[in-house]
Amino acid sequence: MADNTPTRRALLTGLAALPVAAAAAERKERKPKKRKPAKPKIQHVDVAIIGAGVFGAWTAWHLLRAGKTVRLFDAYGAGHARASSGGESRVIRMGYGADTIYSEMARDSLKYWKDLSDTASAPIFHNTGVLWFAPQGDAYTAQSLAWLQTNRVGHEHGDVSWLQNKYRQIQFYQGETGILETEAGALIAARGVQEVIADAEIEVERVVMPAPLFSKRTKRHTLPDGGTADHLVYAAGPWLAELFPQQLMNKIVATRQEVYHFGAPQGDSRFAPPELPVWADNSGGGIFYGIPDLEGAGFKIAIDRHGPVIDPDTMERTLTVEGIAEARAYLARRFPGLASAPLIGGRVCQYENSSNGDYLIDRFPGQERVWLVGGGSGHGFKNGPAVGKRVAAHILDKNLAVEPRFSFATKGTVAARTVF
Repeated sequence: MADNTPTRRALLTGLAALPVAAAAAERKERKPKKRKPAKPKIQHVDVAIIGAGVFGAWTAWHLLRAGKTVRLFDAYGAGHARASSGGESRVIRMGYGADTIYSEMARDSLKYWKDLSDTASAPIFHNTGVLWFAPQGDAYTAQSLAWLQTNRVGHEHGDVSWLQNKYRQIQFYQGETGILETEAGALIAARGVQEVIADAEIEVERVVMPAPLFSKRTKRHTLPDGGTADHLVYAAGPWLAELFPQQLMNKIVATRQEVYHFGAPQGDSRFAPPELPVWADNSGGGIFYGIPDLEGAGFKIAIDRHGPVIDPDTMERTLTVEGIAEARAYLARRFPGLASAPLIGGRVCQYENSSNGDYLIDRFPGQERVWLVGGGSGHGFKNGPAVGKRVAAHILDKNLAVEPRFSFATKGTVAARTVF
C-alpha cells in the first residue's frame, strides 16, 4: 500500500505582485488595455508528471507529441540548483562496454538532443567528441570499441603514441590506449531541461506532490488543486525514496558529488574545443572525467565515485578542501598546463543511485497507472529522451512489457554502482 501521508515540505504557493497604479492624470489619457482572459485550469488530464528534471521533461515532451494532455509539477522549478538535472553540463557518449542497452539508448537520445539544439536559441549539444582512455587490454574499452565498430558509429582509436600526438596537453603513460567518439560530446544541463519544457509548450507548476491519491469512485488520481489525472509519473530523482520510503528506502539512494571548474591562462586555447574534447580516464581509482571550457564555464573535472548519502533538500553545497586538493593533484598528473590554474567555480550535486545501477522504470507495486522513474546513477541525463520515450510508450500501450533490468523487482538493497 502507498504511504498517503503528506511530505514534510509545505506546498509552494505565491502571489504575483500587483502593478503600481499610474497617476490619475495619466490614467485619464490612456486607453484601457484589454486583458486576455486567464486560461482555465485543466481539471482533468491524461497524465500528471511529478518532477521536471530530464526524465520528467522528456516524458512530458513525448506524451504531448502523442496527443495526450499533461500537467508537469516540480517543487523547485525546472533545472533548479538542487536537481540532479541542474548545473552546467553533462557528457553524452555511446560506448558502454558490453552493456548495449545503454549504448542504444544513448544513440537514440543523441538524435533528440541534436534536434532540440538545432532549434534552440543557444546550443544544447556541443559536438566536442568524447575521448576515453584506459590501460591497454581493458575489457570495457575493447567492448566499447567493438560496439562502435559494429554499429558504424563515428570514432577513432589508437595506442599511446596516437594519444600523445593527438592531445599534447594531456600526459599519457606507456601501455595506455584510447577511443575518440567523434559524434558525441557535451550537453548543457539546466538550460537543456528548460529548453525541452519550452519546446513541449508546457508550464511547470511549482507544487509539492503527495503520494498517490486514487479515487475508487471516479477511477482517477486526485491532484493537490482538486484536478485529476488518469496516470501519474513520479520522476522525482533523489526525492523518490522520500516520497515512497516503504518501497524505495535503500533502493534509490542520493549521494554527494563535487565538480570543479578551473580557469586556463589567458589566450591558452588548449583546454577548450576544438583542441580538447570531453574526456574520461578509466585508469583506476574511480573514473576521472571532464568537459572542456564551454560557454566560459572553465575546464570541468569530476570523479565518478560515490560520496556520502545526503538529503537533497538540506545538504550544504560547499566544496570541500579535500575534494579540491584531489582534483588539483589529478590536474598536475594529467593536465600539467593547468597545475596552477585558479579554481573559478564548482558545484555540489548528487547522484540518485539505484541498488543495481540500472534505471527504475516500472509501475508502483499494486497500482496499474502509477509509474516510478528514476535511478539515473550518474548516467541518466544523456538518456533523458530515450527514458521519456520508454515511459510514454508504456502509458500509450498498457501491455508493453517492462524491461526486466529496469523493473522494481530487480532493485534490492545492495551497494549501488554507477555507469558513467
